[in-house]
This record gives sequence, C-alpha cells and structure tokens, in this order.
Amino acid sequence: MSKLLSILIAAAFATVSAGSFAASHGGAMKDDKKMEKKDEKAAKKDAKAEKKEEKKDMKAEKKEEKKEMKK
Repeated sequence: MSKLLSILIAAAFATVSAGSFAASHGGAMKDDKKMEKKDEKAAKKDAKAEKKEEKKDMKAEKKEEKKEMKK
C-alpha cells in the first residue's frame, strides 16, 4: 500500500513538474506590430531594389539607342 501511495505521489509531482517546465519554456507572446513593421521595411527595401534595377535597365537601353543612332 505504501508503495502504491509513493508511486501516485511521484506521478503527481512529475505531472506538475512537466506542466510548469513547458509553461516556462513556452516563450513570450510575439508582438504582431513589430512583425508588421519588419515586413513593411522588407517590402520597401525590395521595392527600392526593383526601382534601382529598372533605372539601371533604362540607362542601358538609352546607351544602346545612342550607339545605334551613331551608326
């Protein structure tokens, strides 16, 4: 009987310990506003890079047109 009682108490402590361990390592709540700001910044950065590429392409096309006009 005492062995059964010991096993039940050990099982109860193990269950409580596992629950508290999982809760403490669950991590903090994520801040959605911060994530949205990061996403917006990344989108702006990508848009700037695309515009830069477009300008570069336009300059290259103009140079080619000038070379053809000279011929």
